[in-house]
Amino acid sequence: MQAKVLICISLGLLATVRAASELATEVRRCEYHYPFPLEVRVDNCITPPCNVIKGSIQYFEIDFAVDKYITSMKAMVKATTLGIITVPYELPPDVAAVCPNLMYGAYCPLYPTEDVTYLFVFPIGEYPEIGVKVEIYLVDQDGDIATCFVCDIKVVKGNSNGNGTTS
Repeated sequence: MQAKVLICISLGLLATVRAASELATEVRRCEYHYPFPLEVRVDNCITPPCNVIKGSIQYFEIDFAVDKYITSMKAMVKATTLGIITVPYELPPDVAAVCPNLMYGAYCPLYPTEDVTYLFVFPIGEYPEIGVKVEIYLVDQDGDIATCFVCDIKVVKGNSNGNGTTS
């Protein structure tokens, strides 16, 4: 009997840990009130600033809804440091291409009212260890912003095990 109770408690704890890793990250709206994502999950981060390891990659899952027919999309990022310096953050073409990185069997074209998830594999360069405000935009073939959000990150040094966490 005690073994069954222990197993049930262990399974319950495992489910709780797994659910905690899938919780939404607290992100903010972009300045001009562009469409806001349904949910964003930054790997290993619920409350920003999210620590990201320089020289590694950080995974974002971005759930969003579209309100028109979309044949192609790209991700664009702006980074603001020191609260005053804003620059575009260049993404490799394979990362910026949204359609090939849609999850759960979704693909382009997308149709109005469709909800999809984009896996954004954010490369973190060898930057100074500072706080950065990142604005992430998903832009369609017509230049319209399908969704936009802001997330604060902090670049930190450390050994990467390939998933944005320290070893």
